[in-house]
Amino acid sequence: MNQWEWQLLEDKQSVDQVEIDGVKVSPGSRVRLRPRSGGDVLDIALAGQTATIEAIEQDYEGKVHICVVLDEDPGRDMGMLRQPGHRFFFNVAEVEPLLGDVPAAKTTTPSILVAGIGNIFFGDDAFGVEVARRLAARNPSQTVRVTDFGIRSLDLAYALQDGYETVILVDAVQGTQAPGTVYVIQPDMQSLSASEKTIVNAHGMDPVRVLQLAASMGAKLDRILLVSCQPADLGGQQGKLGLSAQVEAGVEAAVQKIESLIIQIERGQWPHA
Repeated sequence: MNQWEWQLLEDKQSVDQVEIDGVKVSPGSRVRLRPRSGGDVLDIALAGQTATIEAIEQDYEGKVHICVVLDEDPGRDMGMLRQPGHRFFFNVAEVEPLLGDVPAAKTTTPSILVAGIGNIFFGDDAFGVEVARRLAARNPSQTVRVTDFGIRSLDLAYALQDGYETVILVDAVQGTQAPGTVYVIQPDMQSLSASEKTIVNAHGMDPVRVLQLAASMGAKLDRILLVSCQPADLGGQQGKLGLSAQVEAGVEAAVQKIESLIIQIERGQWPHA
């Protein structure tokens, strides 16, 4: 059963836990997927993969459905936030508990989103991606969610609907500074018209258009900061892997700057960009 079929069902009820092959599982438990034989191409692709249970729900007919997020999905954090395209539903007979696995502990709901933006195939445009990777490796507090959105514009637009009090975008932006210079901008959100018809490329990333789309969808965008870096080399038409020396040096400065911003925000002090 795919997500769209599930949405057609009525009166869904959350279930705390269910027993599968003598093992009690609940949200946070890890399982291996065993889709029924004769399924579609997606079932074949998912067979044998491991996943984490995001929810257990019962439909109006009393049937129990297991909602999972794939362990190998690069956008799995979007699935855990119940975003479309990253959650899959199976019946009880189609999942196998991974023995010895303990349900993940519930954590504090993040209030700050740090969104890395960029295309790794265009040289210094990967600045935001690399900053997000390094920042996430430093285990920020539970109030912070750090995600590499890359060029997944629609995923970012959906994430902006989740009620974060503060959003910090991280991106390489052409300006007048010397290459590698890191600076903080507070965008003028009033200039973004929520009523403006906005078309977003699902396979490209234009932060301004994404913010316009998110605003048109009802997102509250009052506290937005942009941590930016002046690129030296965007790879030209042929593209390029890897950051320039100047921007590579700026990555650590950006990580430290974001950590400082987070401390100020958590203390109730809005930073002056």
